[in-house]
Amino acid sequence: MNAPSNQFWRGRRVLITGHTGFKGAWLCAWLEMLGAEVQGFALDPEPGPNLFRDLAEWTYLTSMIGDIRDRDAVEIACAAADPDVVIHMAAQSLVRRAHRDPLGTYATNVQGTGNLLQKLDRCQGLRAILVVTSDKCYRNDNSGRPFVETDPLGGDEPYSGSKAAQETLSIGWRRGILENRERAPRLATARAGNVIGGGDWSEDRILPDLFRAINANESLEVRNPTATRPWQHVLDVLAGYLAYAEALVRDTQATLPSALNFGPPTNSAHPVSWVVDRAIETARAEGIDAKDWRHTPNDGPAEAVNLSLDASLAAKTLGWKPLLSQEDAADWTSRWHAQVFNGQSPRSIVEAQIGAYSELDAA
Repeated sequence: MNAPSNQFWRGRRVLITGHTGFKGAWLCAWLEMLGAEVQGFALDPEPGPNLFRDLAEWTYLTSMIGDIRDRDAVEIACAAADPDVVIHMAAQSLVRRAHRDPLGTYATNVQGTGNLLQKLDRCQGLRAILVVTSDKCYRNDNSGRPFVETDPLGGDEPYSGSKAAQETLSIGWRRGILENRERAPRLATARAGNVIGGGDWSEDRILPDLFRAINANESLEVRNPTATRPWQHVLDVLAGYLAYAEALVRDTQATLPSALNFGPPTNSAHPVSWVVDRAIETARAEGIDAKDWRHTPNDGPAEAVNLSLDASLAAKTLGWKPLLSQEDAADWTSRWHAQVFNGQSPRSIVEAQIGAYSELDAA
């Protein structure tokens, strides 16, 4: 079963960091539909289109704006939330921005995680902390072999290095601090990447770049069309996070793995060119005038050519699996944007897609 339990989440106090981001907004919408009491802590939404801003008004969400690097602000947010469950997604998550500001990236992704873990010490009812990292936390030899959770961590550029360091911090905190206490919360990390879905407007991401190009009646420029990625829809990934958090709360004997990958089947990786072609085809079917993409030389930092995750451990321990194929993921994403372009409200589409996803799980 992928869909989260209404019984478990209804009325549960949840702190979501990074709630004004793309995944954070989807997660808050889902938890609100489940009846959870959500406290969000994040930076102000960036200028321009933003899903969190588009989904207002919120019913069960209390939003606090602050910087995860600010210890005092983090302390206030933790005290206000008094959470049962924390899902930590506040991050600097853009590769090219990490090259422009490596120290800021490390400060957000590593120091910010440390700030949160330290301030959560005072939350007496806390049961589980899930730190969301990335598929890029692994040392990548570009062999194309799917990463498993026991593979070495590492990074050969600032973003991946910060994510590997975030993992290492979490391991040390769990083993050196929490495991020495009698009533400590469970702490684990979730690793996923190349999450796609409606409402993502992040810079230097392939599908957001495509939808910006469509808005501007331009052709998308693609830097690395042959690079393969484990494309997956945001609802599949968030279903995994919620299932993991719920299992951690119930895991009184500490038998669950402390890190899990969430990704599509290992034999289904598609290149960048494929996901762009698929999204363009779906947009055109919805009546949107989308121009063909064109290849342009890569003038940015080098990125891994092949990335793939082995998520069999999540399937074994949680019963989780992607309900949406990569074709579905691209279609749902493109259809979301086409429907917004055609005048539908973002909230109505988000709620409809969450409902449709839950029906898939029940089938």
